[in-house]
Amino acid sequence: MRIKKGFILRTVCGENVIVGEGLDAINFGRMLCLNETATFIWKKAQEYGEFTAEKLAVAVCHEYDVDLLQARTDVKETLDNWTKLGVME
Repeated sequence: MRIKKGFILRTVCGENVIVGEGLDAINFGRMLCLNETATFIWKKAQEYGEFTAEKLAVAVCHEYDVDLLQARTDVKETLDNWTKLGVME
């Protein structure tokens, strides 16, 4: 998986949001507000470029006090949501 071209993380009014920029994201027309954990997942996904849900889940375990099973569930749910919204491929 990877983040689709044209989507970036910005801070707007103190909130972390994903926004679309440029022609590749022109039909997006919204901002996705992220909590602390989702922001961490997004930043790791950007850092890795190409990634798997498992790799991100392991990173979540290292950052937060959560077991791998819970991290896998949370990361999968987050990535599924982002894929449905068209910001991941």
